[in-house]
Amino acid sequence: MPRKASQPERVLERIDWTVIRRLDGLLQGDYRTLFQGFGLDLADLREYQFGDDVRCIDWNVTARMQETHVRRYLEDREITAWFLLDLTASLDFGTVQARKRDLLVDFTAVLARLLTRHGNRIGALLYDGETIRVLPAMGGRLAVLRLLHELSAEPDPSGGAPPADRRESGTNLAELLETADRVVRRRSLIFVISDFFSAPGWAQPLGRLTRRHEVLGVRLHDPRETDIPDLGILWFEDAETGEQILLDTGDRGFRHRFAEAALRHARTTGEAFLASGTEALTLSTEEDMTKAVLRFAGRRKRRRGAVK
Repeated sequence: MPRKASQPERVLERIDWTVIRRLDGLLQGDYRTLFQGFGLDLADLREYQFGDDVRCIDWNVTARMQETHVRRYLEDREITAWFLLDLTASLDFGTVQARKRDLLVDFTAVLARLLTRHGNRIGALLYDGETIRVLPAMGGRLAVLRLLHELSAEPDPSGGAPPADRRESGTNLAELLETADRVVRRRSLIFVISDFFSAPGWAQPLGRLTRRHEVLGVRLHDPRETDIPDLGILWFEDAETGEQILLDTGDRGFRHRFAEAALRHARTTGEAFLASGTEALTLSTEEDMTKAVLRFAGRRKRRRGAVK
């Protein structure tokens, strides 16, 4: 009697059939568009070109030559990638095709599968607002299944506590980023995947992480976080603190203020990415995953084309 596939195996099979196979044809095997190893051996020096990584500038040579020069390294083909995953309660929001949590799982599975298929290793830090679990980096299909197994458990929105005992401070991404700075020692490719609804103070540890690693900030978004329809009087609940408030969605002024607040959050998050030198990507619950990855690939290809 054939063995029944586990939930992580079913997720991986779905990803392979619906996304990976399509990407194989659309990317035509050009996975270096997406991923590039980090060299350790100096190859040569050349003049700085627009788009070069400022971390590769050789300041001693620049001072002598009076022209900005960058170091070029022999590429180390093996990559270690880390997924810093925000699994807090706000990720359970979603109104179009999926929750933000579903989007996080699918994007993580796709990138993890692409990486491990080409001999790279993946690890993860899973943050639920209370604790941070570390999955050490390893390679192969089992690494993807292990990660999906950790993500397949449905969280308790209350964190197992009654409303009066829930955290009042909500998400604090600085904790996740500071832990990653201590745990990830070797230069790596790091994906920070979150909706970035967090207590302030995460931009500085993100900047420190970006100075040592190649970091991509992936902001998860649902359209109803920007545009609330007129549905009359509704109860709204903060998924992380349990706080409830009664609001009239028929009030145009309220809907306008809500949209402005959402735009401010997106703008502030974008400014934090820019200030820290972090590459950024926004994913929507209404977007096809293949299109999202191709958009990511296109941006990285243009960026690397400017460097070469």
